[in-house]
Amino acid sequence: MTARPAATFSAVEPHSAVTHRNRAAALISARGLGVDLGGKPVLDNVDIDIQAGEIVTLIGPNGAGKTTLARLLLGLLRPTRGGVSRKPGIRIGYVPQRFAVDATIPIKVRRFLRLGVRASTAAIGQVLEEVGAGNLADRPLAALSGGEFQRVSLARALIAAPQLLMLDEPVQGVDYAGEAQLYAMIGDIRTRRGCGILLISHDLHIVLGASDRVICLNRHICCEGVPETVATHPEYARLFGRDAVRAVGIYRHEHDHEHDLSGAVKQAGCANHGHD
Repeated sequence: MTARPAATFSAVEPHSAVTHRNRAAALISARGLGVDLGGKPVLDNVDIDIQAGEIVTLIGPNGAGKTTLARLLLGLLRPTRGGVSRKPGIRIGYVPQRFAVDATIPIKVRRFLRLGVRASTAAIGQVLEEVGAGNLADRPLAALSGGEFQRVSLARALIAAPQLLMLDEPVQGVDYAGEAQLYAMIGDIRTRRGCGILLISHDLHIVLGASDRVICLNRHICCEGVPETVATHPEYARLFGRDAVRAVGIYRHEHDHEHDLSGAVKQAGCANHGHD
């Protein structure tokens, strides 16, 4: 059985209200989702909906089942209980947590983006420019830095014009300044393309502010809602500690301006950024 928090905050929507909202219009939905691996429950009774145009972030400690849930939603793993429904014909772009690259294979970025996909040279150049990697098309994949590789991986996920992006730890190997730029760029992609985005991350400080909705997972959904309320929910504090609650400053990025490919503001009129 799924344990529900003993204490609830009125500012956090009840789980049933959140997950049943606009279900018919959802890009992807799951109900009563559970899976056992090696005879042990890894996930139990998970309900989730992801809508077009929203950024949903899945957080939780190591071993909480975040990547397993992503694989279930993608259809890469069969659930033991419950089920997943996807919008007919939906196109999903996926950036996995790890991409094994053999340094002995001399594959260049342009060729990497074409693996399993038909894409013109112009389309590849356009998507690389969109993620701030326009100068990397002829660079050997094994020679990329962590941040460059994450941008190229994102470009590969975007090449087929997905309606839903699933990004598992998208800022691995990226420094703090690079993380902020990548999250800002992900938000800009959502704004331009109108796609839904599922972010899986343990980076609590920045990722909460990059999200419209946060789901806190620990084999079941502990709490769910807007970032500000999840960050003060007792289940969040129980999982990550009181120090994490005190340390989190919700960074809100107001999109009344545009960014260039490096993440810098292109025009005046930017609202003040700050901590709510």
